[in-house]
This record gives sequence, structure tokens and C-alpha cells, in this order.
Amino acid sequence: SLLMKRKLFLYNFKNLRWAKGRRETYLCYVVKRRDSATSCSLDFGYLRNQMGCHVEVLFLRYISAWDLDPGRCYRITWFTSWSPCYDCARHVANFLRAYPNLTLRIFTARLYFCEDRKAEPEGLRRLHKAGAQIAIMTFKDYFYCWNTFVENREKTFKAWEGLHENAVHLSRKLRRILLPLYEVDDLRDAFKTLGL
Repeated sequence: SLLMKRKLFLYNFKNLRWAKGRRETYLCYVVKRRDSATSCSLDFGYLRNQMGCHVEVLFLRYISAWDLDPGRCYRITWFTSWSPCYDCARHVANFLRAYPNLTLRIFTARLYFCEDRKAEPEGLRRLHKAGAQIAIMTFKDYFYCWNTFVENREKTFKAWEGLHENAVHLSRKLRRILLPLYEVDDLRDAFKTLGL
């Protein structure tokens, strides 16, 4: 089935602050080709990690086989259960540099941090610098995923307790990661000026 089971989606995409036991990453994707003012959907679906290969790398292999027309613009949107690890962020950034006619938007349910907590933020900054738009999933994104990628049997998406609060918390965390360093220095100077 092209569609994900409801329980699978809710378990893996829940934006909990401590998502214990959720080791797999799921990636829902939409690929569109942009023709001037209009866009045409080419494909959608979902993937998950397989045999030690991270889902982001699986997607890059999949899209590389398409033989994309360099004269056309493509827009890819991902909804992921975890943000990319450092290595995957590096691979995706290199891919985006190799395909300047391709844009990527990533909406993620949760931020992934390995033991080395400095690596993943650096990877996300590299990805952002390569042109990827990165954001935390909000109710609107969950609603879209539920109606696009999930075998929902006409059931309406219902937010779980804490969805909004966790999305706000994670968005702030992501913003601090992506905030250019000079802005952080400007903030420090502003706080010193204010005597804070």
C-alpha cells in the first residue's frame, strides 16, 4: 500500500519531547515539477530506514534514478519523524548543490541528537546553508500528512495532548540552531547593553 497505517503514523510521528524506543525514521514525500506559475505532482509516498541505510540516503538514491531534467525546476517536500543526522544532512546538502534546479522543504516531527550533541546542529546548519528549508511540523502539517499519506478511513485527524506546545518548543530549539552565529553575538551585545 502507498498509504501508511494510522497506528504506525501516530506512533512514529508523535512530537514527544522524549520519544523513547522510536528508532526508525519515516519520511513522507511529495515531488512536484514547477512549470512557470503552475506545478505538477510527479510522485508521493513514504519510506523508512532499511538495513542500516538511513531514509534520507534511500530517498536520494530513489530520486537520482529519475534522471531529472536540468532545464526544469523541481520541488520536494519531506515530512520526517526525525530530523537528519549529521551524515545524512551532509549527503543531502551535497545533493542540493549538485542539483541547483531542485528545492527541498523539510518538516520534521522531532529533532535528532546523537551522543555528540554538536554534530547534528552543525549538520542542520549545513543543510540550511545549502538551501533546504527546515521547519518543525505543526498541526497543519500533521493534518496534511494524515489526509495525504495515511490510510485514515475517512477519520479526521485529532491532535494529541501537547502537540502544539511541543511544536512551539521544538521550533524555538530549531531556530536557535539555525540562527546565524553573528545574530547570537548581536543578542549577547543587546543583553549586555540592557544589563541582562
